[in-house]
Amino acid sequence: MKKIAIALGAVALSASAVHAAGIERSRLAYGTLFETGTYLEFGASRVSPSVSGNYSNPAFGTTTGSMAKDYTTLSFSFKHDINDKLAYGVFVNTPYGALSSYDSGLYSGLEAEWKSRQAAVLFKYKTSPNISVYGGLKAVRSQATIDIPNSLIAGGLVRAQAVGAAPGATPEQVAAGATAGAILTATGGTGLEYSAFGPADTRLGYIIGAAYEKPEIALRVALTYESGISHKFRTTETSIIPGIARTDITNIDLPESLTLDFQTGVAKDTLVFGSIRYAKWSVWEVRPTGYDALTSANITDFADNVTSFQLGVGRRINDQFSAFIRAGYEKSNSGASSRLSPINGLRSIGVGGSYTHENMKITAGLEYVKLGDAVDASGTRFAGNEAVGLGVSVGYRF
Repeated sequence: MKKIAIALGAVALSASAVHAAGIERSRLAYGTLFETGTYLEFGASRVSPSVSGNYSNPAFGTTTGSMAKDYTTLSFSFKHDINDKLAYGVFVNTPYGALSSYDSGLYSGLEAEWKSRQAAVLFKYKTSPNISVYGGLKAVRSQATIDIPNSLIAGGLVRAQAVGAAPGATPEQVAAGATAGAILTATGGTGLEYSAFGPADTRLGYIIGAAYEKPEIALRVALTYESGISHKFRTTETSIIPGIARTDITNIDLPESLTLDFQTGVAKDTLVFGSIRYAKWSVWEVRPTGYDALTSANITDFADNVTSFQLGVGRRINDQFSAFIRAGYEKSNSGASSRLSPINGLRSIGVGGSYTHENMKITAGLEYVKLGDAVDASGTRFAGNEAVGLGVSVGYRF
């Protein structure tokens, strides 16, 4: 039973899954901390999403066209025992990302990109033969850009003007409405393309966790908390008023999360594994000061927190080959979805396996994801969308 745990224990994380929660792309491979001896692993995945929507208003056009682009994630993890009780791990991955580009209808020209890298150093201490605690620091470095076409900027200014003129408007809304009206009058509603660039910003967070193990039945249950972080981008906004640029600080929060990972042997050469993950994505909002001042709105946000589930079964075929199948689920939430991530829940199925030769282990997985239908604030409906992901990892034990 212990041998199958070695072969399949990290399968749930080593072969890529397609994540839809917020802009999450990959997770830290905590399972590496529980590998025996000194262990090194490299991982890569390629995800191909197909996401498009249909406009509710015929004046907007018919379809948005495919707005989500293919992307690649990379990961590295290393674990070493300091002594019988204390070990450390070093992890690198690409945790968050977005690459959206619309090419049809009202949203044509709306583009956004979020790049990130994460590094973490964790220590694990065995308090008893069955219980261990772990924790450490993480650093997330992100960069963001966005371009918004005239059609959407002009619409935002019209809304701001209407809010400012409405009974009961606050002084701030009145001021924003007056400014928006002046810009619309001066420009005739044209030449209002908007762009913002947030150069790379690095912030620190922390990770803590605890695990219970019973090796004779390949049982391990681990609970991990990751703190949220708050980026402070020195954002440059251009073309709110043609020819004028503005630079200011934009605060964007990334969510805290709580993850329960588990595995256990259920029969000879058979392992059940899975995870439950809660991420507080409702804190995420993109609201540059210039855009907010002129439109009284943010660029995008996520209305709901997200809980994700995974459950799988692994089977050792022989001393070298193991195979697995797993399913994933995220519940659909209420409220409007972001145009930059118009996905509301998911269902997934993945298959894969591991090949072990002496000290080397190769794991590969293929996953199909049915993305949940979503509706954005303009009533545009994104339905029938999907994604396919392929992940490969290579591990070596010293």
